[in-house]
Amino acid sequence: MRTLGNILWLILGGAGIAVSWFVLGLLLCVTIVGIPLGLQCFKMGWLTLLPFGQTVVYGGGFVQFTGNILWAVTFGWMFAVGYFIAGVLNCITIIGIPFGIQSFKMMKLAFAPFGATVVPVY
Repeated sequence: MRTLGNILWLILGGAGIAVSWFVLGLLLCVTIVGIPLGLQCFKMGWLTLLPFGQTVVYGGGFVQFTGNILWAVTFGWMFAVGYFIAGVLNCITIIGIPFGIQSFKMMKLAFAPFGATVVPVY
């Protein structure tokens, strides 16, 4: 089921969104100050590329908390709102509910990526 979900996800737009995250990450990594932000974009890109069969584990300390506050206030909220809208639109139909759940998972990570780790589910 995971494989089928990931294939459909990629065909229906996941590949384009993942490429966008990777390009944004590369652009941010051009400057030394942007490297921590670029690494978070790569994390989002990998989760967006193959969301089925992966989960996000949250942790971290004060530094990650501070990074999440700065991220959320600047542009993380915009990414989260985009994933929220996509999740709601996907959940309108029964067939789209699994895709909506993945969008909500990515919404949470897009809002606060620092200190989070994407791990496979076995």
